[in-house]
Amino acid sequence: MKIDNNGTIFFDGVSASEIADSYGTPTYVYEENQIRENFRRARDAFRKRYEDFRFFYAIKACNNPAIARILKQEGAGIDAASVNEILLAQKIGLGGEDIMFSGNYLSDDDIKQGLESGVIFNLDDISLLPRVLNYGVPELLSFRVNPGYGRSNVGEFVTNAGPKAKFGVHPDHVLEAYRQARDAGVKRFGAHMMPGSCITDPEYFGYITELLMDLLGQAGRDLGIHFEFIDLGGGLGIPYDPDEQPLDIEAAADNVANVFKKKLKEYNLEPPTLMMEPARYFVGEAGSLLGRVHSIKHSYKEIIGTDIGMNVMARPVMYDAYHHIYVDGRENEEKRPLGMCGQICENSDFWVKDRPLPEGTDIGDLVVVENAGAYGYVMSFQYNGRLRPAEVLVKGNEHFLIREREKFEALLEGVHVPDHLTCDGGSFSQAKERYH
Repeated sequence: MKIDNNGTIFFDGVSASEIADSYGTPTYVYEENQIRENFRRARDAFRKRYEDFRFFYAIKACNNPAIARILKQEGAGIDAASVNEILLAQKIGLGGEDIMFSGNYLSDDDIKQGLESGVIFNLDDISLLPRVLNYGVPELLSFRVNPGYGRSNVGEFVTNAGPKAKFGVHPDHVLEAYRQARDAGVKRFGAHMMPGSCITDPEYFGYITELLMDLLGQAGRDLGIHFEFIDLGGGLGIPYDPDEQPLDIEAAADNVANVFKKKLKEYNLEPPTLMMEPARYFVGEAGSLLGRVHSIKHSYKEIIGTDIGMNVMARPVMYDAYHHIYVDGRENEEKRPLGMCGQICENSDFWVKDRPLPEGTDIGDLVVVENAGAYGYVMSFQYNGRLRPAEVLVKGNEHFLIREREKFEALLEGVHVPDHLTCDGGSFSQAKERYH
């Protein structure tokens, strides 16, 4: 996203007004060139320090197949948190060990389908292993390790490692987990962790890598096993507040590679493939949410009502997350404290309060929420009969609809009402047909 001297907002070479006129609002807009640039910057930073390096894309952050295909073209595999995400990865042409299944608290059906899919099975806990073995011995098995410490720049809600996290094998159980897997007949091994969420401190990645490698080094040495890959997880952060400094990806890669190579030598481990599985770093800043002002209320506070609500973008309400807001054509105006809310009948939908916004903001104006490409559309939901927005991809001066805006029929999809509950004696399916 960029803003010209007149305050006009552009997504690559396409103006916000052209997107709104073409597709309506609210609409998620992704910039393809930015996604590719983000991916290549990070990939090159790590590969020039450790050649056998690969990214997987955590598709949960933005699951549109068009976005996933961009990252597949760049060489990424897919990290899937559920069986359905495995199916999404397969739909874009990936399979086998190009997909890692990192689900947690799995059902027996999850386990069976995960095994049948032939993907890398990444177990969240040692307690899952006996249940997996009931259905077969995976050829390649990984454990998600909790390194004992975690950090988050977006609140404790998303601290994915350490004592408060629900994820990963306890540090004291790592050796036993791999021992049991080896003794059960597993021949090939990998390892994984999640270091934290949205980290912009490059020193941290070296620190957390050292914690993981000390755990894995002991397991590899004592059990005589070789790790084919070690996945350091995601956590590569982006700045949400304009005053934040971006992650120095070169420094982060340098810290990781130095520690990684030192620990391989210390524990006499055969060099594995080094992997990471970010998503936010690739797509977060490459995505924006475009909406429109529909009303302005003068009450205890002046509140700007838009079609961007908690149903369209949940992060601010779920995590008290900050997203910067721009008003098309007004960014050169003076700012004053204003509130902004969506159209949902919940007080929590009043998600912007006393934010400096252009003083002339008026009905009909277009607003843009920045850094909305990760955990945006995928967290949207139907409430108050409000439907999910459209998704659009921009490349240079071209734009493409990559997901249609939901229609009313989406509220009725899969719904069945017994005939005795229909008010006119007809069937619910007949009523749906009459609607059409």
